[in-house]
Amino acid sequence: MIICSALVMLMVPALALFYGGLVQARNVLSTTMHSFVLLGLCGILWAIFGYSLAFGTDHGGVIGGFSHLFLQGVGLTPREGERIPHLQFMIFQGMFAALTPALISGAYAERIKFKAMVLFSAIWMALIYCPMAHWVWGGGWLMRLGALDFAGGAVVHMCSAAAALAAAQVLGHRLNGGTGPGLPHNLPLTVLGAGLLWFGWFGFNAGSALAANAVAVNAFVVTHLAAAGGVLGWLFCEWRHTGIPTTLGAASGALAGLVAITPAAGFVDARAAIILGLTGGMVCYGGIFLKRVFRYDDALDVVGIHGIGGIWGALGVGVFARASINGVNGWLYGNFWQFWVQALSVAATLAFCYCGSFLILKLVDALVGLRPEAENEIIGLDQSQHRERAYQW
Repeated sequence: MIICSALVMLMVPALALFYGGLVQARNVLSTTMHSFVLLGLCGILWAIFGYSLAFGTDHGGVIGGFSHLFLQGVGLTPREGERIPHLQFMIFQGMFAALTPALISGAYAERIKFKAMVLFSAIWMALIYCPMAHWVWGGGWLMRLGALDFAGGAVVHMCSAAAALAAAQVLGHRLNGGTGPGLPHNLPLTVLGAGLLWFGWFGFNAGSALAANAVAVNAFVVTHLAAAGGVLGWLFCEWRHTGIPTTLGAASGALAGLVAITPAAGFVDARAAIILGLTGGMVCYGGIFLKRVFRYDDALDVVGIHGIGGIWGALGVGVFARASINGVNGWLYGNFWQFWVQALSVAATLAFCYCGSFLILKLVDALVGLRPEAENEIIGLDQSQHRERAYQW
């Protein structure tokens, strides 16, 4: 579990590489800064109040209490029903809390003030992420209802994607300063980030078993198979659609497959994982075109990959879950009710996270302003927000 926690931590700078390579050179540092600084911000907030709100004493199935403020009562003995130290469980979950707001940053890349990003992320973690974690994993109402989310399809991916959609709509479109559509400035960085995300995802999913056991082994294997299937599914669609398979497509497909398997990793077998990965790559390829249809600027396709992939994975576990893996059957094995429980969890997650995030963004805009001046945005956020350059030409 210590190693798995470290692997999840690695996913945050890996995400910084993935996102950083996709933006223009004038914004690469500001984009990577978004992910990196959240390791510090969310790490401290998680220890002060986040863990307590997510996993403290339940209050009405909605939120945890203040029983673990400043990690009070979080020691070296296991929680009831677990075998790992309570402190180890806390830090594992803390890495998820740092990664999730970092995912949102892909939607508002290249057009947000740094102080606005910090303020939004702090409020969002307290008011959106912590309640969601409690609902699904901390004894809240979705957990009681029987919703399955092994490693964060709702808590991490759909939650961040709903917030990303709200951010894209509230901030509006990027300015390009007459340079035309922004093209990825460094795809090797993005592929390196994707590879490290794939690697870290083994800790993300297998670690969610909270033990070195058969469920962890299954989660590890199906994670890899779904990622591999995602690569092939995305490239198949891209090749058919454009006539050209791309490196960015392969990296995006791997991410799509990983997102799709996340809620299902501890509940489905290898065959289902391949199906979820292949189809996940396909539906997420289609998902990236939603922003053209609905005209929102989701800069790095958080909605198309994490939103659509998370929804498909959450519904997929309701179809493919097998009791022989982890005690729960899905629709395919006679438990039709599980699919509808999953559908309800999807609807509740998207509605709560979108509406809450929208209101928080409006509040932050009123307090400090979300966007920099147009001139500073055209110059680039690396210069205007941080007085740095990524490359000294």
